[in-house]
Amino acid sequence: MSQFMKAVQGSMLVKVAGLVMLTLVLCGPLAEINSLNQERGHSQRAAAEELAATYAGAQTVVGPLLLVPYVERWMEPLRDAQGKVIGQQARSKDMVQAVFPDKLHIEGSMATQERYRGIFKIPFYTLDATLGGSFGAFDPKSVAHSEADSRIEFKAPLVVFAVSDLRGLDGSPAIAMNGEALRFRQRVPGLADEAWLADGIHAPLAGAALSAWEAKAPLPFELKLGLVGQETLSMVPIAEETTAHLRSAWAHPSFGGRFLATEREVTPQGFDAKWRVSALVTSAREQVREGLSGNAKQAAQHRLGALQTFDVSLAQPINVYSMSTRAGKYGALFIGLVIMAAFMFELFRRQRMHPVQYGLVGLSIALFFLLLLALSEKLAFWLAYAGAASASVLLLGIYFSAVLHSWKRGAGFGAYVAVLYGALYGLLASESNALLLGALLTFGMLTVLMLATRKVDWYALSQRAEPAAPVA
Repeated sequence: MSQFMKAVQGSMLVKVAGLVMLTLVLCGPLAEINSLNQERGHSQRAAAEELAATYAGAQTVVGPLLLVPYVERWMEPLRDAQGKVIGQQARSKDMVQAVFPDKLHIEGSMATQERYRGIFKIPFYTLDATLGGSFGAFDPKSVAHSEADSRIEFKAPLVVFAVSDLRGLDGSPAIAMNGEALRFRQRVPGLADEAWLADGIHAPLAGAALSAWEAKAPLPFELKLGLVGQETLSMVPIAEETTAHLRSAWAHPSFGGRFLATEREVTPQGFDAKWRVSALVTSAREQVREGLSGNAKQAAQHRLGALQTFDVSLAQPINVYSMSTRAGKYGALFIGLVIMAAFMFELFRRQRMHPVQYGLVGLSIALFFLLLLALSEKLAFWLAYAGAASASVLLLGIYFSAVLHSWKRGAGFGAYVAVLYGALYGLLASESNALLLGALLTFGMLTVLMLATRKVDWYALSQRAEPAAPVA
């Protein structure tokens, strides 16, 4: 029985199986570290939501547009209980007609800042923009009658402007129409509470603007806007032709929405982007018209961001939690490569290592990812990575110098681990090529191992690893 136990203890196959089991066991701490990383990422998003609730959220800009309120009147037969017509009664209902600009140009700049909630920082912007354009002559015949033989009475129109979070308005927007300065007021009258534009602001046409409207003349306008928002600015192309030109010193923009920028230039000094959207390619006007109705379902959909827009977001150049998550995905591979290297030292240098020593080595690699996460919350990611990797390499170098009884071997093992950390940073830095580089790294390590051991007699090594018989 004792000889069998000695054979098992000296069997290389059993030891390899034990090291595989140890690698799988060490995936447990890696999973816990990954859970902690995800929890911190959720906390960052919660901080962004808290700032949006207490300060300002992402902004969607709609307008300016004109709302023409009118009353539709008609006569309806009056019937008795038996259904016989005994006369007529007057009926009426209040309606609104949306009039969109022929041209709309948005010229603006976005000044950026970062606000903190705890240890988390969230990017905000202050938009300083001018919205200019013109409304064409209004044709009363374009308003459809909902009842036969009805009569329509128009009222003075309103210019309406809306953003998704009015708290972000930096002062009151100033608008001039046909040279007449108009003053905005809260909410939009004549709309159901469920209507998306009901929470906007409005200004009744007056003076020269009203005179031009009544004369059915074109109505030019210019609106000065200051707006604070979090991360994303979205603009709804409601004009026959909508153009925009935005500039910012933020060097990491993300362009999205339904329509991407037609021209954009991104440099380390910031970005410069232009958009051009025709009404022929967007249904934004129809969506706004639906939002004017009292249909609660349609209004709720628009409130959730279903409007077609073109967007620009202040993307963070490095999200430490996503980078740490990506690094953690290679944790099991790294533990396996380091344990494999230690096993090669044991085989070829005849330096036996205890399973506890293998476990400590693997645990030190797992703790690297925890140290990376903790440091990245306080330092730039590259500094955090360099600090965590240096600490791990130094620890393993010192440890293997004692285990292998040679500082040269310990330094060589530390250099091997340093190369692995360098390769991992290359994977993280090249997000678009991460899969390719990871596959090449794994294939390269396997190639080196196979070429280095292609002439090894594994049976001889296994027999040599068995303990020698005691000498009489």
